[in-house]
Amino acid sequence: MISVSDVTMNFAAQMLFQDVNVTFHPGERYGLTGPNGSGKSTFMKILAGDLEPMAGHARRPKKTGILRQDHHMYDSFRILDVVMMGNQPLWRAMSEKEGLLVKGEDLTDEDGMRLAELEMVIAEEDGYTADSEATSLLAGLGIAEHMHSETLSVLTGGDKVRVLLAQALFGKPEALLLDEPTNALDIGTIRWLEQFLLGYGGTLIVISHDRHFLNSVTTKIADIDYETIIIYPGNYDDMVETKAEARSSIESVNDARKKRIDDLQTFVQRFRAGSRASQVKSREKVLEREKRELGNLKRSNIARPFIRFEQKRQSGKQVVGIEMLSKSFGEDITICERFNLSVMRGDKVAIVGPNGAGKTTIIKMLHGDVKPDQGKIEWGYETHVGYMPQDHHEAIEKSDMSAHKWLWQYNEHADEENLRALFGRLLFTKDEPMKPTKVLSGGETVRLLLAKLMITQCNVLVLDEPTNHLDLEAIRSLTQGLAAFEGTVIFVTHDRDMVSRVANRVLEMSAKGIREISPRQFDEGQFLQD
Repeated sequence: MISVSDVTMNFAAQMLFQDVNVTFHPGERYGLTGPNGSGKSTFMKILAGDLEPMAGHARRPKKTGILRQDHHMYDSFRILDVVMMGNQPLWRAMSEKEGLLVKGEDLTDEDGMRLAELEMVIAEEDGYTADSEATSLLAGLGIAEHMHSETLSVLTGGDKVRVLLAQALFGKPEALLLDEPTNALDIGTIRWLEQFLLGYGGTLIVISHDRHFLNSVTTKIADIDYETIIIYPGNYDDMVETKAEARSSIESVNDARKKRIDDLQTFVQRFRAGSRASQVKSREKVLEREKRELGNLKRSNIARPFIRFEQKRQSGKQVVGIEMLSKSFGEDITICERFNLSVMRGDKVAIVGPNGAGKTTIIKMLHGDVKPDQGKIEWGYETHVGYMPQDHHEAIEKSDMSAHKWLWQYNEHADEENLRALFGRLLFTKDEPMKPTKVLSGGETVRLLLAKLMITQCNVLVLDEPTNHLDLEAIRSLTQGLAAFEGTVIFVTHDRDMVSRVANRVLEMSAKGIREISPRQFDEGQFLQD
């Protein structure tokens, strides 16, 4: 069980949550939700003991698995050992035992007694199956077995995070605190993690921007809003429905109070100098009370961008044709071989596959940034392509140029008022468009790229991981925008909800090559199977 008592936290003038009292029970799997900047990671750090709240306290089980991000401190350790460090009592006992055994014939009677004590700890902590458990976790998370004896330093950043996730899951912890565990995972390993967590019997609290993952895993949602944390039964979609009803009721009360304040102000202004002085004085008291009550109302922090894509004109019937396309890097990495594809107007093509399969290379070949070894890519009549790369710095250079000026250079039809309205629909506040691009956050950068795609009105969108850095509400809005778009979309994503709601064609990339599967096969989980 994890308990939170009277916890308050704010940053500068922004109150994140106030006097929070909540209990997270064993056997329940909680999704921690809220928009970017609402304090999800801050709350998780408080639960983990990494951050002191301004008031109150949090208690967690001694044996709590925590997904850490500081992989650099483990670079010199064997990958298998990094995982086993997730169970600190076991790791300390094994390390001490190893140190004693080095003494060989110089072992004292006292050392022998200590070894016996250590053996008991190792047995109690399932130390004799630790290697196989760690190996199984790493394999499930996509770390090949031949790498397990290497030091962590040989892995890429994303794979290092997978090892730290295995570390958090290792040793049967009583509670799990997982902040964005799906970020470094591909679509296949996310599915493995779902199955693991569905079988987990402790207390789980997880942050994720993957709607499908939250719907599959969670039994309750802990939502940060109205400066507190509200527990909703069910999964994420259940929470959205319940919250919409509750929010509508709260907002109705707010609107009624605002109308009453307007009516009172009108009365006071009209009759202040007249013969109704006593009535005016009474109404002024009521007006002050209503204003005070309105000021005390906690506001919802939920805000969803409005994302809609329009096309200036239609493309021809065939949008792009790929013929006998081959691409490899060296002798060991083959991206595609004699690949053929025809994309028609209105197609929504999702490209899915494990990390390293070459999805981004396919997108870059479509955009002309990478040349194929053989074959050709031919764009059809009147195709106008809007592009979002996975690395956003390829599209927006970090400079002193303002976001407004950067977007204006792609504007052919909108006046200043319409451009500012577009910024507003994408949740840029009044002065934020004037920020230099070099200081934009990840979420702001993605929303600026989306603004460009909206204002240029292309009839083909080529998107590489467009959900990166977006919160759940923004991803939901983007998914709706792509589904409603009348043009053509080719996109790479690990977001299964987006694939299910947008794509009418799915390309699966794996070590076996590229094959097309139906949306129904994808929805039924018939993809990336060994």
